[in-house]
Amino acid sequence: RYEPTWGSLDARPLPAWFDEAKFGVFIHWGVFSVPSFGSEWFWWYWQKEKREPYVKFMDTNYPPGFSYEDFGPLFTAEFFDANQWADILKASGAKYVVLTSKHHEGFTLWGSKYSWNWNAVDVGPKRDLVAELATSVRNRTDLHFGLYHSLFEWFNPLFLEDATNAFKTRKFPTSKSLPELYEIVTKYQPEIIWSDGDGNAPDTYWNSTGFLAWLYNDSPVRDTVVTNDRWGAGSICAHGGFYTCSDRYNPGHLLPHKWENCMTIDRSSWGYRRDARLPDYLAIEDLVKQLAETVSCGGNLLMNIGPTHDGRIPVVFEERLRQVGAWLKVNGEAIYGTKPWRAQNDTVTPGVWYTFSPEEGKVNAIFLNWPVSGILELGEPRPKLGETQVKLAGYKELLKWVALEEKGMVIALPQLTPQQMPCQWGWTLQLTAVN
Repeated sequence: RYEPTWGSLDARPLPAWFDEAKFGVFIHWGVFSVPSFGSEWFWWYWQKEKREPYVKFMDTNYPPGFSYEDFGPLFTAEFFDANQWADILKASGAKYVVLTSKHHEGFTLWGSKYSWNWNAVDVGPKRDLVAELATSVRNRTDLHFGLYHSLFEWFNPLFLEDATNAFKTRKFPTSKSLPELYEIVTKYQPEIIWSDGDGNAPDTYWNSTGFLAWLYNDSPVRDTVVTNDRWGAGSICAHGGFYTCSDRYNPGHLLPHKWENCMTIDRSSWGYRRDARLPDYLAIEDLVKQLAETVSCGGNLLMNIGPTHDGRIPVVFEERLRQVGAWLKVNGEAIYGTKPWRAQNDTVTPGVWYTFSPEEGKVNAIFLNWPVSGILELGEPRPKLGETQVKLAGYKELLKWVALEEKGMVIALPQLTPQQMPCQWGWTLQLTAVN
């Protein structure tokens, strides 16, 4: 049994499925999807920081005295079809999904008995959105279902009172945050608890170690559940399950601890923005690059989309997800279930990232640029004459290669028309019998 101490909790082995999965989809959805302007931090930027674009947006478009709470009934989700979402998630090639069950605004996407009249069953959709998505994902896909939960809430009077008392009182976590966490685990049995938003309070204020000890010892998901590292000030990148370290974290080198790169397709927001323009969205080439870099350095990629207030996954997000899925259909062997190789990227040719498939003993070289010459030079692999074989994922014939003096090899790529290419954005060479 795990003790409620970081020493004991941090010694828990991460359930193997998470490292094997490599790729997940993050969904930021909530009342912030109604103004869908600027950022999911809309309420904070408008009311607390009084940032000019947000104040002006409200003054221009809403009557005087309109409050953030008034957005609640406008979060309608009339087009939300959990089966359709599940089918898009499946088509993306992702192996897990993480839904924001509650963001810093405090609005819960399930009918929480600890969030009276500020939840999706009492206000807005009048539906349990968490239950609907959990059911569809489990019925229609093999994805693991996870939930994001914000510990703090910007404007909750109980939290503000505790903060004024320098967190010596604990009214908010005992009456709101912790009961919600126990509620979502027992009700929805998520296999990921993605915690966030410590409000600069220490983990002792949140009783994070007490909750995690229960989660790992006695909860219905104790054997499979995976957690992140955002459990109180100072715990990020130091304690918990996998490390996130910061948003959009992509170190570019191997880390000793399992980590995740949570990032957004929309460069500047996690929630949906009606004012986003095409260049604000990462192209599929960018996403393939992020995936290759992240996995080669031992991380998982958690790619975020922001649905609309009426429950649609915007077409641009759907297209990106389906493109990643199409890429993974061809190159998935270089991603799923792989381990980092001794070199993460190539020393001679930029834009080449390595992974290792332990079962087949294969080295995968994912290269992002197809050379004009048709010749690819790799500085890292040490081939063995008469033994080493080189394949292009999605292409039948073996490729010809020659060894370089000290180490490395030169590979002749097949001459293919665009229609014959196995995929369009990034390709995988599979090398067997290399040192």
